[in-house]
Amino acid sequence: MLPTDPRSADDARLLTAQLRRSIHLTLLLCWIVFSSAIATAAEPPTVTISNIRRVFHNGEHNAFTDLVQFQGRCYLAFRSCPDGHMVHPTSSIIILVSDDLQEWKQVHRFSVPLRDTRDPHFLVFHDRLFVYTGTWYSGATTLPRDQYEMNQHLGYAAWTADGKEWHSPVMLEGTYGHYIWRAATYDGRAFLCGRRKVGFAEGPKGEGREVESLMLESDDGLIWRKRAVFQTEAGDETAFLFEPDGSILGIGRRGGSAAQLLKSNPPYEQWDRTDLDRYVGGPLIVRWGEHTMVGGRHSTADRGPKTSLCWLHNDQLQEFAELPSGGDNSYPGFLQMDRNHAVVSWYSSHEKDEQGRPITAIYMADLTIDE
Repeated sequence: MLPTDPRSADDARLLTAQLRRSIHLTLLLCWIVFSSAIATAAEPPTVTISNIRRVFHNGEHNAFTDLVQFQGRCYLAFRSCPDGHMVHPTSSIIILVSDDLQEWKQVHRFSVPLRDTRDPHFLVFHDRLFVYTGTWYSGATTLPRDQYEMNQHLGYAAWTADGKEWHSPVMLEGTYGHYIWRAATYDGRAFLCGRRKVGFAEGPKGEGREVESLMLESDDGLIWRKRAVFQTEAGDETAFLFEPDGSILGIGRRGGSAAQLLKSNPPYEQWDRTDLDRYVGGPLIVRWGEHTMVGGRHSTADRGPKTSLCWLHNDQLQEFAELPSGGDNSYPGFLQMDRNHAVVSWYSSHEKDEQGRPITAIYMADLTIDE
């Protein structure tokens, strides 16, 4: 039998000790990650709201906001109308630009002849910045509410490749009879919510429960086609959020009833719908870091409608902020600046002019996740 080299035994003991330390360190790291995940799942972060400011008021009814960043600059869009909230051919879409989120200047304003323009939403797609608007046909004058006709809805866009030269209004092929709402992109394609009367029924006028919501799809942002039906009745404003694997989270308004959380996977033929605990008007759903945020109008029991922001946590809404708001308000836009900082836009009628009359203006605030 050959003698044992004592150095080999020492090496073996050293290797064993190192292996044990490595295992302990690995287990410790796993526990830290696991504990962090549990903490994150158990309790969404708190958020500080600061620098609340009015950014636009021109004496008209200003409403329905959105925010985006394009080629290093920040853009804000909203509807402005001298005749108020309802369907008027005098309405137009205003687009502002800023380099610091404090000072804003107008870069474009457009309208559609004989149509009410509203609900502008941004989309950065194929190196272009699109602004989409749903339009009601109004004719030359204000349209009485009992004459609203969904079958005459038509989507339009303004777009730019550099933020300076704008093309508008551009009719969106495939959207006639559909009221379009919020755009998103995934895998080189663009998607819109488009709501319409079931079967393009001729009556009644206005919007009722016989309204379905479709997912519309486009390869170029201008020509649209049906991809899926995701609400077969009481279809309404719906915001989509695509996950990296192509699955969808959506927040769907349901008239004045409780909103729904929508889920689907490609090819989007089956949809799961879960009622939430509140009505959400003008819904927004975005990813903020590792968290999912939902915004919109919330009806309070004692203070009227308010614009609120919530975390979507375990498929439930957890409100973390109520923005200064009242009366006609909501329809927020959101822009993440970094992991813990963002800005939000909304409109509201909670302030008054020098004569004591309510104004409807555009507001912004800074959001900071507390650490």
